[in-house]
Amino acid sequence: MQTISEDITLHDLTAKFGLMQTEDEQFFREWQDNLPEVTEHEKRSLNRIKSNYNNLIAYPPLLENAVKMVVLSPLLDLAGFYQPPLRIETETSVNLVSEDEGVLVKGRIDVLVLNQRLWILVIESKKAEFSLEAARAQALTYMLASPNGDKPIFGLITNGSSFIFLKLVKQNSPLYSLSRVFSLLSPGNELYNVLAILKQLGSIVAIAHDLES
Repeated sequence: MQTISEDITLHDLTAKFGLMQTEDEQFFREWQDNLPEVTEHEKRSLNRIKSNYNNLIAYPPLLENAVKMVVLSPLLDLAGFYQPPLRIETETSVNLVSEDEGVLVKGRIDVLVLNQRLWILVIESKKAEFSLEAARAQALTYMLASPNGDKPIFGLITNGSSFIFLKLVKQNSPLYSLSRVFSLLSPGNELYNVLAILKQLGSIVAIAHDLES
């Protein structure tokens, strides 16, 4: 894995690799079409995750890794990502630094990778200004560097309360697209949607792994 700069920008990726965002609604249908069912048992588990999250944020400040433990880990378990043929690896963290009214604020992005085809970036910070947008260029850089250049590569960026999915297709001019943002702050429980999409992408990655084996 190559070293990734925390200050890389979307402009850099366009200039160096010709990366472009497409607005074609047919490009990234995997987050919308033919999604697997979320069972009643899974919904109860997701409701508990959201309840746990709401309890967590009621007592700030959040402890390091708390959101990842409370939200992301059980979500990945429900999606089946800890079972073969899927395999999660942990990559080096990316450090983030910003200045807020003269105070230096630090955060980081932890990177998990699933079979080199699904990249999960987790933003961890005690300050809210490290939004999902802060990680988009980093996610796309990892995805561009993935060795599976002949197949679509997927990504997920989350700060524990919001989630957005990415799809990258490498071509002479690589293209990517984004899903809508899913948020635990929305009415209902949008973790239902997030889990269904994770299960869908996990299935795509697992099938590709079986075909290559």
